[in-house]
Amino acid sequence: MLIGYARVSTDDQNLDLQKDALTTAGCDRILEDRLSGAKAERPGLKAALDYARQGDVLVVWRLDRLSRSLKDLIEMVALFEAKGIGLKSLQESIDTSSSSGKLIFHIFGALAEFERNLIRERTHAGLLAARARGRKGGRPKSLDFDKRILAVRLYDEKQHTVIQICKMMGISKPTLYKYIDAEREAISKP
Repeated sequence: MLIGYARVSTDDQNLDLQKDALTTAGCDRILEDRLSGAKAERPGLKAALDYARQGDVLVVWRLDRLSRSLKDLIEMVALFEAKGIGLKSLQESIDTSSSSGKLIFHIFGALAEFERNLIRERTHAGLLAARARGRKGGRPKSLDFDKRILAVRLYDEKQHTVIQICKMMGISKPTLYKYIDAEREAISKP
């Protein structure tokens, strides 16, 4: 069975073009959403997936009507495959229920994974280059070195509560304890 899915981003957009194309493609039932594809909760899509059975094909006018990113689209197709549901896109001429359609879709998936790996490698190389120039990543310390030493000394003197020390220094309890642990570790090293 062919199940159509149509989506527009706003209420003032028209679904007629998509619905006509899905009807012409032979869809027995057409479900729709009138909201952004970025929204995780799409009642029309959920209803289409609940309605679909193994061997059915979900038909969309274009792939961007189903998902806004290739990563999400690949995850969605993996979900379809797990349920035994095919995906057909009219504009891109992709049909995952056929061998050639699966091949094309998996090529798209491989390209997306390749792109993610390139981004990860560039990010890692950028971090290494920044460290080589003396830059450290992460959030800056709340207190400078002298104030950290003072906070630890106030804690060791036991004349103030942890809450009082934190208020005086303008830091949280976990931050104070982190400074205390770092000081203890520095003292214990030869």
